[in-house]
Amino acid sequence: MNVREIAPNIYWVGVVDWDARYFHGHALSTHRGTTYNAYLIVDEKIALVDTVYTPATQKLLDNIRKIIDPAKIDYIISNHSEVDHSGALPALMDLAPNAQIYCTKKGAEFLEAQFHRGWEYKIVKSFDELSLGKRTLTFIEAPMLHWPDSMFTYIKEDAILMPNDAFGQHYASSGRFDDEVDVDEMMEEASKYYANILTPFSSLVAKKLKEVADLGLPIKMICPSHGVMFRANPGLILEAYQRWSTQPAEDMVVIAYDTMWGSTRLMAEAIASGVDEAGVRYKLFHIPVTDRNDIITAIQAAKAVAIGSPTVNRSILATVSPLLEDLAGLKVKGKKALAFGSDGWGGGAVAAINGYLDKAGMERISDGAAMRWKPDAAAREELKQLGRQLAESVK
Repeated sequence: MNVREIAPNIYWVGVVDWDARYFHGHALSTHRGTTYNAYLIVDEKIALVDTVYTPATQKLLDNIRKIIDPAKIDYIISNHSEVDHSGALPALMDLAPNAQIYCTKKGAEFLEAQFHRGWEYKIVKSFDELSLGKRTLTFIEAPMLHWPDSMFTYIKEDAILMPNDAFGQHYASSGRFDDEVDVDEMMEEASKYYANILTPFSSLVAKKLKEVADLGLPIKMICPSHGVMFRANPGLILEAYQRWSTQPAEDMVVIAYDTMWGSTRLMAEAIASGVDEAGVRYKLFHIPVTDRNDIITAIQAAKAVAIGSPTVNRSILATVSPLLEDLAGLKVKGKKALAFGSDGWGGGAVAAINGYLDKAGMERISDGAAMRWKPDAAAREELKQLGRQLAESVK
């Protein structure tokens, strides 16, 4: 991928990973690949904002060499120490041993714990500034967006915000900017990124957005560390984050289930029928044939959710538990919820699902629907009524 000059003497020198299909181990699917964005600022002093994932180190160095000798770098700004952003740091420090690393206090702690190199760190706090000559970098701490060490870097003279993981997308493309890609596709990935990474920190996201707005900083361009940069319409992603962080979801119900011999599937379909009769939109997911992160993204956008599993070993199917673990960990709170499932001679699945829903902070509309064996017509009518009740709760 060619180096791009995004403003006079400011360059995108990152790497596009078209092949990435999973992130954070296998915790997050990346159907459209990803990018590792790094930014080189050439002034009287030279600064590199963020690096790239370790396997992409050589490509980063090749890109930097198209502009300058890496040995001339004076400052390396580490907005976040996770290795998809810091993996190339040891190689860069070997080439530029006199470069100063700027990061938060936690950033220094985490970088040293990962690399054990004994580097000296320049610890910064919110609103500390670094002059490069004609340009000034302002640092804004952003703890838990999404790690304790996270911070933003703002280029005052160009009104460019480099917020690392905030406003990002796992999205590989030939275009580097929002006006060079399919906007709907890009925002779909931005929504998935937020739902699966930043949801637990929504209150902090909302607070940080207000803080930045109160500062009155003009923002002409947003350059995250994954995905494309926003120059045509930075307000698009800012407004989306404002909406997602305050969780005003849509009038929609997500029904996700697995089934052993078809009984729980019948229950899911009956609940869906009731939701439909109430005039509310729904999405129905068979968990083992659907990407879990896509289900979470849909749940993030919905006001209500129903989760179903048959009972096995007095609990839930192994295919269902990862989704519930994620929902509990992400704290997808405030949504109306319903647990359901079939069992035979003994139950347990619905109680187990309810436990996860409670951990996630959802509001159960009932104790759930546990039905023996295959639901008959009367039982399916009861389930339709529960579907109608769930739908009415979101109107």
